[in-house]
Amino acid sequence: MIRLALRVIRLDEGLEEKFWNHVNQDPLNHYFFILDWRFQRADTKITLAMDKERIEGLMLVFKDAVVQFRGSREAVKALVERLDLQNVELTAPVNCGDIISEYYAAPATYEIMIMHVDKGRETLQMTHQPERLAQDDAEDIARVVREANFGWWDDTTAERVRNSIKDNFWVGIRREGRVVAVGSTRFVDIGCNFGIVATDEAYRNQGFATSIVSHMVKEIFSRHSKALIHLLTNNSPAVRVYSKVGFSPYTSFFMIRKGVRVSGNQS
Repeated sequence: MIRLALRVIRLDEGLEEKFWNHVNQDPLNHYFFILDWRFQRADTKITLAMDKERIEGLMLVFKDAVVQFRGSREAVKALVERLDLQNVELTAPVNCGDIISEYYAAPATYEIMIMHVDKGRETLQMTHQPERLAQDDAEDIARVVREANFGWWDDTTAERVRNSIKDNFWVGIRREGRVVAVGSTRFVDIGCNFGIVATDEAYRNQGFATSIVSHMVKEIFSRHSKALIHLLTNNSPAVRVYSKVGFSPYTSFFMIRKGVRVSGNQS
């Protein structure tokens, strides 16, 4: 196969129309490209790989730490060659894992999946009644989140939770005066992504997570028409919970965390 002569160029005002036309053809696949460019542009850099006037792929860099690739293998190869960050978290199409691994080494690789549900297809199941959480609950929220999955959420602090509450919708379930299960999302019209769902170990397998997800979907669908979640494909308990509430798989990605640049030309 002849490799396309791709032009790699930073997104600017002159390319905005092409960018929006491209990502809006498949909004879930480009969810964070849309979200970050709309709401956190100062912290976001987007680079395009173009074949003449057609976008073949995109690279998102958020806060010089989180990187996402979309597009063909040729496009991902061209884009990762231009990435000059040493330590990053990376996601890319599943069929591009080998390309990413040529440039970044990590202790482990993962596969993450988008699951989604459209309004009218949900199957809500609430055996426990969640309630809206506020800044006074930040210490409890941080504790539940850290303990639920220390390897992924160990940097969650009460301060970070307090700062997130103004932009995010947090709910929880209490037992004996303590928050023992939590969930969060952000209400946006392109689709509301679940940020966190976590349950204290002592209260698992009792329907708490299913009740949290069901309550949040109900709140989402009172405002918008789509809910989604990015989660590890091998996280069977979480997949089971979301499936019960009506979510179905959409697409998957290759992922590395704490990736360190090991080779390749940089510019």
